[in-house]
Amino acid sequence: MIAHQTASFLLRCVALGAITAFQPAYAYEILSAASLQKVSISGNKRVSTDVIKRYAELDDDGGVTESQVNDGVKKLYRTGFFADVRVLAKNNGVEVRVMENPTINQVMFKGNDKLESKKLEGEIQLRPRGIYTKPRIQEDVERILNLYRRSGRFAATVTPKIEPLDQNRVNVVFDITEGSVTRIGHIEFIGNKYFDDSTLQSVINTSTECWYCIMSENDTYDPDRVAYDQELLRRFYMNQGFADFTVKSVSSELSPENDAFFLTIVVDEGVRYTVNKVAFNSDIPDAQMKDLTKTIPFAQDQLYNAAAVEDSIDKLIDDLGNKGFAFVNIEPELQRHENKTLDITYNVKEGARVYIERINIEGNVRTLDGVIRREFRLVEGDPYSTSKLQRSEQRLRNLGFFDDVSITTKRGRTPDRVVIDVAVKERSTGEVSVGAGFSTADGLLADFGVRERNLLGRGQDLRLRTMIATQREQFDVGFTEPHFLGRDVSAGFDLFRLTQDLRQESSFDRQSNGGRLRFGYGLTENLRQELYYSYLDNSVSNISPFASRFIRDQSGQNTTSLVGQSLILDMLDNRLTPTKGYLVRADLDFAGIGGDSQFIRPELRSAYYYTPYDQWTFMFAGSGGYVHALNDGIRIQDRFYLGGREIRGFNNAGIGPRDGTTRDALGGNAYYTATAELLFPLGLPEDLGFKGAVFTDVGSLFGIDETGSEVRDSSKPRGAAGLGIAWNSPFGPVRLDFARAFLKEQYDETQTFRIGFGSRF
Repeated sequence: MIAHQTASFLLRCVALGAITAFQPAYAYEILSAASLQKVSISGNKRVSTDVIKRYAELDDDGGVTESQVNDGVKKLYRTGFFADVRVLAKNNGVEVRVMENPTINQVMFKGNDKLESKKLEGEIQLRPRGIYTKPRIQEDVERILNLYRRSGRFAATVTPKIEPLDQNRVNVVFDITEGSVTRIGHIEFIGNKYFDDSTLQSVINTSTECWYCIMSENDTYDPDRVAYDQELLRRFYMNQGFADFTVKSVSSELSPENDAFFLTIVVDEGVRYTVNKVAFNSDIPDAQMKDLTKTIPFAQDQLYNAAAVEDSIDKLIDDLGNKGFAFVNIEPELQRHENKTLDITYNVKEGARVYIERINIEGNVRTLDGVIRREFRLVEGDPYSTSKLQRSEQRLRNLGFFDDVSITTKRGRTPDRVVIDVAVKERSTGEVSVGAGFSTADGLLADFGVRERNLLGRGQDLRLRTMIATQREQFDVGFTEPHFLGRDVSAGFDLFRLTQDLRQESSFDRQSNGGRLRFGYGLTENLRQELYYSYLDNSVSNISPFASRFIRDQSGQNTTSLVGQSLILDMLDNRLTPTKGYLVRADLDFAGIGGDSQFIRPELRSAYYYTPYDQWTFMFAGSGGYVHALNDGIRIQDRFYLGGREIRGFNNAGIGPRDGTTRDALGGNAYYTATAELLFPLGLPEDLGFKGAVFTDVGSLFGIDETGSEVRDSSKPRGAAGLGIAWNSPFGPVRLDFARAFLKEQYDETQTFRIGFGSRF
């Protein structure tokens, strides 16, 4: 009986071997457990016999069945190691004969002038020392083509070429013909009645070919961008009262010359609605909802705005979360009427009070987990709080270590537990900047800097900078440990050397060498205190023989040893690019702990940001300071100077006490400034980084210890107004300001145009 089954099994294996010569085997009838066979492996050179048996799960110690052999063949194909697997009958068992896929020696690209090989390598699957398979190379061809299509090159072709080598190795060469960029020739909207084509064109990202698009890719055809444009149109219309708006179709037609796409976007605007009434349907007690309903932004006969609805829902969820109601579900319900009005009903479903079960962190390849966790205002076991979670996300963004921070929640193991998932996308925190440019303050300049804001992934900040300019030489190095000894205490130091040519403003050169030790700690969530000690070695030299006698009297060297403290109240939404909130900083310096200078110097600065519309940001700022001598007087380098950056429309040190005879700026003991500025888009693509500005600056600098008939001093306000262009260029921020003084004293020095250039540090 057993012999009969064995013969049958061998015949089936012969048939199976013929089938597997072309494709993986399929299951056959399972023989009884009594059918025992021996398995041998042949044809393998790189992959060992034991490894093959382990992949196929064929153990000949106890024999195998037909079904096991069949399954093993399938498993071997799935490894990708083998081009062919055959099963042959032997007298005492089964032989599995394999043909190994070659290994890849090199992956090369030819003809790729527009896309770097490194970018292509990051897109494909094939790697040196990997296994070559035909399906993978076809997938990689499609990946490369998709990459070229996303860059607007739809005429690109990719031909894979295989170069055989010895020892079953191959070189893979992707021969690329890139073709020309396929740009957008024309965009047509159909079905739009309330808004013309030019208005809708300004809403979407895709644009037709234009002269300024040399630094943008928005005029190239990208299916993903076109899909996102549909969402932008939907948001625009939904925020203008069109609750039923839809994009019916988007068609793209390639020109006969294959050099341009013609887009046709068909829309259905629907009815434009105004709000009739707003109501609530809530499971939460009225006492808890009473104050929250006041945040709803709609009034009767106001245009429906989907963004306002979403914002109000977010505000309600945040406020309820702060009261302990997590996982509150709020669904807006719209009831439309024939008179083109609608009712909005907020359906509020209560969730249970929950606690933090676990905080998961992913995406931080370089940054240590502890650096992220210490920014959280919540720990495992704490009650859930929406505001604390949002503050945690804000603190993570303020670090500047991540391109994106995403915090989501999911239910834990029990209904009263929640798991927080934190996903971060790290950005490069190391900076090497080499720049050259021109500044109206310092003249021609060369700038070199090295900085690592996340040293060794620990969140430490190390910087080194050297700047050489026509009127300024500066070197400084600094280090900051944001969590000294594992506590929420920052510690750091600065060393610097500064040489300034002030002969145009005050007829002397100034040099300062020194250092500073810093400590900071949080008093509350948004209020921080910093303590510091500074030591400076100052010198006033190269004084013009025609300089003011007040400057000649201070020639020579002196030292300043001071301690100080700062109180910083930070309520900004984003420390790097604020759009709302305010910042207040109060500094107090006391000099006289040794050294030659003795004074007390308080200073107050504040700024408020408000964004009523997207990309339209108002900024209101003010500052003031006073220095009071504790001995014979305030030396010229310890005084305040005003103009240029602080009050545009005036030269550096163009405002304040001045020697009327020599025109030298003497500095002042007290100052105040106020600024109002509006940053607004210029209608150019956002990725170009241009913004316009309109501003007005007001302030004054006054008070001086010296007296004499030649001293000109007045506390009257000075003012200037103007226009500016801010460019966040690839080389660093560039600012051009045109300002005209409308309040000034006769002895003040004005400046109509100011340009600032430099690498962001």
